[in-house]
Amino acid sequence: MRLRLFALIALSPLAACSTVTEAVRGPELAPVGYPAALVPQTQQFVSAREPAPQPASANSLWRTGARAFFNDQRASRVGDILTVQIDIDDSAKTTNATTTSRTSGVTAGVPHFLGLETSLGKILPGGFDPATAIETSSSSNNAGAGQVNRSEKISLTIAAVVTGILPNGNMMIQGTQEVRTNTDLRQLTVAGIVRPEDISSANTIRHTQIAEARINYGGRGDIARVQKTPAGQSLVERFSPF
Repeated sequence: MRLRLFALIALSPLAACSTVTEAVRGPELAPVGYPAALVPQTQQFVSAREPAPQPASANSLWRTGARAFFNDQRASRVGDILTVQIDIDDSAKTTNATTTSRTSGVTAGVPHFLGLETSLGKILPGGFDPATAIETSSSSNNAGAGQVNRSEKISLTIAAVVTGILPNGNMMIQGTQEVRTNTDLRQLTVAGIVRPEDISSANTIRHTQIAEARINYGGRGDIARVQKTPAGQSLVERFSPF
């Protein structure tokens, strides 16, 4: 048990090393490479609609599948690049108000009860009146109000890579863009499924034409760390029963 505790204590500085380095030097850009799937899942892929490029045959200046001036230059194969235009300008406003009120009362008397009403007056405490033997009253009020006023506006452009082709010809795309300014890193990630027919002649597509779209715009660094609620305070606010 002691050896395990000592091992955890010895390895804890190594686990925090990257955090300390980032706090001192700022966040580092991720290495450039082929994009990985945002949501790991098994997908059935098929080959592209166009045949893969083949070596040029003898006595030929062209090869099968080679790009030419008159060919379609839109993304259609795994590894091709297309431009995604993100233009989000959404707003929502909801106002709800509820007011309820309820008052009820019950009065019951026993002026005659087999001639025992006089005897009951001797047994029960003073002030007993058979005409008002039972009397109840209740009142409840409830008032609630809620309002939501939300506005989002994002206008960005990012290049994405075709990462797979589904059996029906639709393409899976994913793109990541990182920009570092001083000690702050801004990251934009987009992923989803697009139809080849929705890609414009300029090899662009709008975010509204992406199915299962996953758009993430955030970052990390000194400014993001100051704006974020401390972890301890966040846990207390989340699990506090009061």
